Amino acid sequence: MLVTLLTDFGDFYPGVMKGVILSLAPDAKIVDITHSVEPQNVFQGAFLLYHCYRFFKSAVHVAIVDPGVGGRRRAIVVETKHHFFVAPDNGIVYPSAKEDGIVRIFEIDEKISKIVGELSATFHGRDIFAPATALLLKGDFCYFREIDEMKSLDLFDFSIAGNVISGKVAFVDRFGNIVTNIPASAVKGAKGFILSGLEFPMVRCYEDVKVGEPLALIGSFGTLELSLREGSASELLKIRKGDIELEVLR
Repeated sequence: MLVTLLTDFGDFYPGVMKGVILSLAPDAKIVDITHSVEPQNVFQGAFLLYHCYRFFKSAVHVAIVDPGVGGRRRAIVVETKHHFFVAPDNGIVYPSAKEDGIVRIFEIDEKISKIVGELSATFHGRDIFAPATALLLKGDFCYFREIDEMKSLDLFDFSIAGNVISGKVAFVDRFGNIVTNIPASAVKGAKGFILSGLEFPMVRCYEDVKVGEPLALIGSFGTLELSLREGSASELLKIRKGDIELEVLR
């Protein structure tokens, strides 16, 4: 079975996790989804995981954006119809697991860290989640205790009031496109949007406007994106995360 890794770790730390996994399960095949989730942004991690997990037929998805590391939050494994998810219990895997169909939820015993020989207060990716992943690949559940629930997270909590639609900035990609959590169905028929006094006409693709002009479209995530052709809407508007409120042009 494949292992996917999605974290906010940047460099170094993912390599150590891979070392633990491969030392315990040498035949593991590991795919890096991203290690560039915005630090501590659980919502963004959940959004990116939700839009990638289904493109794997079956995998162990390790998703770690963990502001509560070392605290009271649980470490969990979630078994779904086609996948396993390994993560802190902060909602990051909930949307994906729910969509695929939750079968069982387990809490990971911290004693699993004995396998690694370390239990730090800051790097449970190495000490808990990596060995848990390796044991899953081997079908070993000895450090897992079945529980009844996990923390939830709503990815699509947008609202509409008159001609104003409110949502969240889910992700800003390397091109500076502002990806929102507002689904295509919520903006059907809109001719454009106004944000910070700037009009973003609704178009099908980038080529529909001139270079340097703003635009809005439905991107590959299936949600509304605000862009600047061959430029950065994020830099222009000084927006990278948080709530977003748009005036809808009909």
